[in-house]
Amino acid sequence: MTYDLKHVFASLPQMERGVAKVLGGDPKGNNFLYTNGKSVIIRNIDNPAIADIYTEHPHQVTVAKYAPSGFYIASGDVSGKIRIWDTTQKEHLLKYEYQPFGGKIKDIAWTEDSKRIACVGEGREKFGAVFLWDTGSSVGEISGHSKIINSVDIKQTRPYRLITGSDDNCGAFFEGPPFKFKFSSTDHSRFVNCVRFSPDGNRFCTAGADGQIFLYDGKTGEKLGALGGAKAHEGGVYAVSWSPDSSQLISASGDKTVKLWDVGTSMALTTFNMGADVMDQQLGCLWQKDHLLSISLSGYINYLDKSNPDKPLRTIKGHSKSIQSLTVHKNKGRAYIYSGSHDGHINYWDAETGENNCFSGKGHSNLVTKMAVDEADQLVTCSMDDTVRFTSMTKKEYSASNLVKMDVQPKHVSVATGGLTLAVCIGQVVLLKDQKKVFMLDSLDYEPEAGAIHPGGSTAAVGGADGKVHLYSVQGNTLKDEGKSMEAKGPVTDMAYSKDGAYLAVTDEKKVVTVFTVADDYSVKNDFYGHHAKVVTLAWSPDNEHFASGGMDMMVYVWTVNDADKRLKIPDAHRLHHVSGLAWIDEHTLVTTSHDASIKQWTLKF
Repeated sequence: MTYDLKHVFASLPQMERGVAKVLGGDPKGNNFLYTNGKSVIIRNIDNPAIADIYTEHPHQVTVAKYAPSGFYIASGDVSGKIRIWDTTQKEHLLKYEYQPFGGKIKDIAWTEDSKRIACVGEGREKFGAVFLWDTGSSVGEISGHSKIINSVDIKQTRPYRLITGSDDNCGAFFEGPPFKFKFSSTDHSRFVNCVRFSPDGNRFCTAGADGQIFLYDGKTGEKLGALGGAKAHEGGVYAVSWSPDSSQLISASGDKTVKLWDVGTSMALTTFNMGADVMDQQLGCLWQKDHLLSISLSGYINYLDKSNPDKPLRTIKGHSKSIQSLTVHKNKGRAYIYSGSHDGHINYWDAETGENNCFSGKGHSNLVTKMAVDEADQLVTCSMDDTVRFTSMTKKEYSASNLVKMDVQPKHVSVATGGLTLAVCIGQVVLLKDQKKVFMLDSLDYEPEAGAIHPGGSTAAVGGADGKVHLYSVQGNTLKDEGKSMEAKGPVTDMAYSKDGAYLAVTDEKKVVTVFTVADDYSVKNDFYGHHAKVVTLAWSPDNEHFASGGMDMMVYVWTVNDADKRLKIPDAHRLHHVSGLAWIDEHTLVTTSHDASIKQWTLKF
């Protein structure tokens, strides 16, 4: 049994209101970089469905930048660690690791020979450092600021110059190496968010929370003027990026626009209006080859269209928060992946192309814990907002009429034929029929954790924190306690019947999966051992002979029902993140997701 990684559908950038997002450009022009949680995401700029994820930082990563050579990436995290790693190999081997200061790293810059690195941020003892990439020894001092430094850049032509921008409203200018502070600029009246040299080194600009963008001479640091007269933007400017020929630049602002500037005349050539919602604030941008990219507060990545400034060429969507639940549905022969996240967001993805979008309208307002597809082609979801929703997969639009309010928080849903849905809630088990609550079990002598309704709709199995599986028969619109229970190895975490209803698989906190044979009075077929930590999710293959389980140990196992020793182990399926959801597209394609907010597809060979 073998496996291959087939697709990676990456997360969006992790965004924070009022905080600039630095995008890293690729000197070879193929990829771009950003961060989410502990991951650095490398995406192909021409085809963003092609992505690679680097997850070796133990802490949240804030910024990543390619060396001008293109062979290495330097990434910095909230603890002040910088990791320099290889881009040419799939393993991304670590070359060097440094701790230039203690505290969050906010920006990184390389010299054009890829030999020196500057980093700035929220250090406790200092706000920046500049050092040799291979030894870590200092090549200057970044001084002259009294508060956090937000941004740094180094002139990519000799003589070298270094610039910084800070929360003390100042920019600073350095000559070197070794880099020495020369003077500050006090032109901004609020925080300086971004400083960038033009590629030819002749000029640099500084952008601030005051809506201003100032231009300076790259060699002397002398002020040359301001873009757009009195103000460049109505809101704070979070990022700027120069055109490859140094004649133009784009700026991203909290006023929900991106502007394209002619640097020679200081005039705006184009204003891209990105929307009216607070989530349409623009917090990052990148000009790479012919691509103009901007990042919205929503995390959406916009490809701007110079000839149509009100409509981006394309908008890359996805999840920016951890994904908690997953399912797959086929429509007219095409497979779609549905994913629900920590913030209540539900997305659907074309399994082949990675094209994705979210349902329209107002949906869940909190974590989506579980999802299933019923026979009416509705996505049945339960959430920590105390609701169960039934959303049409053809309309892909939330509606208030397809919402069932629960008395208490639901944590698990399953569906069966005849319009039946079983919702397992805190202290309650609820049977729904055609989107109406028809029966409720409470005052149980155990805490229900998960449930599964037999595909035929005759039996409901409920797994408890007591380590037992309790069986109920579905009689009309009621659940009747059969007085029968089976033992799991520990408190139940997830459970599911095989598609043909022959088996019931149960996962538990004691790292075991138990499979019961339905026709043989639910006798134990096999116990499956292998996980090193709590197993949290499972999914049956359409072939009814294999099932997959995922756990807090970041492992995914694919098991064979008839032979507990015949198993396939996918270690580090989502490195440093536990697996939160599994689904099958067909008997040879498994989908996995995790708290890293990405979705992966694996090709399995048995």
